Amino acid sequence: MTAEYQVHGDVAVITLNNPPVNGLGYLTRKAIVAGLNRAEDDAAVQAIVLTGAGAAFSGGADIKEFGTPQAMQQPNLPSVVAILEQVRKPVIAAIHSVCMGGGLELALGCHYRVVAPGCSVALPEVKLGLLPGAGGTQRLPRVLGVETALNMIVSGEAVKSEMLAALPGQKLFDKLAASPEALLTEAMAFAREVAAKHQAGAPLPLVRSLPCKHPQGDGYFGFARNMVRGMAKNFPAPLKCVDAVEAATQGKFEDGLRREAELFAQLMLTPESRALRHLFLAERAASKIPDVPADTPKRTIATVAVIGAGTMGGGITMNFLNAGIPVKLLEMKQEALERGVATIRKNYEAQIKKGKLKQDKYEQRMALLSTTLSYADIANADLVIEAVFEDMGVKEAVFKQLDAVMKPGAILATNTSTLDVNRIAAVTKRPQDVLGMHFFSPANVMKLLEVVRGEKTAKDVLATVMAVAKKIKKTAVVAGVCDGFIGNRMIEQYGRQAGFLLDEGCTPAQVDKAIEKFGFAMGPFRMNDLAGNDISWAIRKRRYVEKPDMKYSKTADLLCEMGRFGQKTGAGWYDYQPGKRDAIPSPVVEKMLEEHRKSLGITPRKISEEEIVQRLVFALVNEGAHILEDGIASRASDIDLVYLTGYGFPLHRGGPMLYADEVGLCNLVQAMRRFRQNPNDDAAFWQPAPLLARLADEGKTFN
Repeated sequence: MTAEYQVHGDVAVITLNNPPVNGLGYLTRKAIVAGLNRAEDDAAVQAIVLTGAGAAFSGGADIKEFGTPQAMQQPNLPSVVAILEQVRKPVIAAIHSVCMGGGLELALGCHYRVVAPGCSVALPEVKLGLLPGAGGTQRLPRVLGVETALNMIVSGEAVKSEMLAALPGQKLFDKLAASPEALLTEAMAFAREVAAKHQAGAPLPLVRSLPCKHPQGDGYFGFARNMVRGMAKNFPAPLKCVDAVEAATQGKFEDGLRREAELFAQLMLTPESRALRHLFLAERAASKIPDVPADTPKRTIATVAVIGAGTMGGGITMNFLNAGIPVKLLEMKQEALERGVATIRKNYEAQIKKGKLKQDKYEQRMALLSTTLSYADIANADLVIEAVFEDMGVKEAVFKQLDAVMKPGAILATNTSTLDVNRIAAVTKRPQDVLGMHFFSPANVMKLLEVVRGEKTAKDVLATVMAVAKKIKKTAVVAGVCDGFIGNRMIEQYGRQAGFLLDEGCTPAQVDKAIEKFGFAMGPFRMNDLAGNDISWAIRKRRYVEKPDMKYSKTADLLCEMGRFGQKTGAGWYDYQPGKRDAIPSPVVEKMLEEHRKSLGITPRKISEEEIVQRLVFALVNEGAHILEDGIASRASDIDLVYLTGYGFPLHRGGPMLYADEVGLCNLVQAMRRFRQNPNDDAAFWQPAPLLARLADEGKTFN
């Protein structure tokens, strides 16, 4: 059942019932129209109330239908809104909880709107690279005024119903209910009231009939375009939203609707919209683990312990304090504890100064934090996260201690970024309770959390940690155990290519500039200077022992041997001035690169931006294909999610695997054939992963 129909005396109530947010898919649209027809045909019914069951009035269109025949199957959403307007009996939208996108457009097609306080109201289509396509750009300016409506449409942000109801002159809501619980009763009483007026000859009001003008006209929209252009780099949708709202002010309502439909159709075909819709679906898919049912029982996580009060430990701690979960922070020395707590305080105080945190909230969070120097004091924690030095011996020692003291059923997590979680679990007598929780730095800011599933990790442990991730507002992606998991295993190949490009004639600035122009937040050399070049140096030293056949450029080792570890030492691939983060090209590095090329007998060549981008990005894709084949990631969209939320991959390109689909896997394989001919590259790496070769051969895609 997608919409229920009930009659209460002389009022028919149509209740959308399509969990979780009453999405307006084909069957729901059909059921709404059937309910309206039934009410119109019933002489006893004088008015109709349209509402939503559960936790939403309606969250809008069903995104899974976008780009499919079902989306346009009649009645489509614009048709449903038009039918609502034509109903001869008053239709009252009883709005609560969530009223977004197509749900708000549906409400705007009703004759009247009664809203509960606390309802989130939005037209968020711009976040999918689109604009409202069922009259939202034409109707919202008529009820809220052009400027307020345009701000909502361009930002896509939700506004609370009571704030909108308090705006002077607003015509969006006819009545603010006393409470969500009272909404339906008040909406039915309001329906009887307006039905009596209508029977007395009062016409039914339509939003489309309201005037829509801006006193400054062209001047205002010119200003709006300039503002939006500066904010909407790489995304066409926000500017098209301005065009659509401007059309609402310039001609007949029907002309504006046609313009909106044209712009919507244009945006639907853009790669940017495909990328954003892919991300939306990827986030939802990532929470579904193929062999772990949604109803898997979860363990209670009421208290957390964090081992290590350094940068990572402090950041991890803040996530739990922010979510209202008590944390006990453990260190070996009192000075280290005090330093860690001071950093947490400093981070919160910076938020207070910026107006992002209130003093009372800060005090509440700090009250949830306690510290200790003894493992015995954390024995009763439900979840313990180890965030100590990235060394297998150190981590094994910590887990032996945890195994000895932690209560039965406690979850033991390691924050390792590359090490073998199975080996760590094996030092305990409870490997089923062990998994990886790989936070990204700074852990209190970065959204990504790689949840690393060991070969013996219990399903309820995995389900629990995925739920915890949601509670602390992380985007969690499940990874299998391998060196580097998903993100760092791929970034190593990207980094190797960056090194080979230096060997062949590029400067660090040239490589960074090319990939940043492509859309990355930061190029590989600026990124390494920020993270610390000594970190990747330690990994390479381990590689030289474990994988002696793996080829690397020696430039990064030479840099570290000079003590140039990056921003923290004032010198890395670039030079840095004290207190500043500006990357200044370094003559010392230039000289080192020249001497290195001479030692290899390489004559530097001019390398195009296109080749730089292809070698870096296609290296990610090929390793991503190996990761899928190895079962380390469940789906290509999981890999894209890791790179979009943790590694600065350009959002408008949808992640490395979707970008490969857009380029065409056959084209990608052809480029790899060319790279294999390069004597200064690693020819073996450019052999396409079997999955990539197979999909390219079959004309298929990753996603």
